Amino acid sequence: MTKLVAEADDLIAACHGDARGCVAALILVNQQLETELAELRAKMAARPSDEQMVHAVLH
Repeated sequence: MTKLVAEADDLIAACHGDARGCVAALILVNQQLETELAELRAKMAARPSDEQMVHAVLH
């Protein structure tokens, strides 16, 4: 048994054998992570680049 299969079995067991519920929970967690990633990307995009910061300091 691979580690991935063992982890999948553990997750399904944690959901009382409800594979559909397990998949739904994983989808929700994935959506939360995608939202968090999008927020972090937006914050990074709003930050001045290193080049812009060096230019501001030198001029």
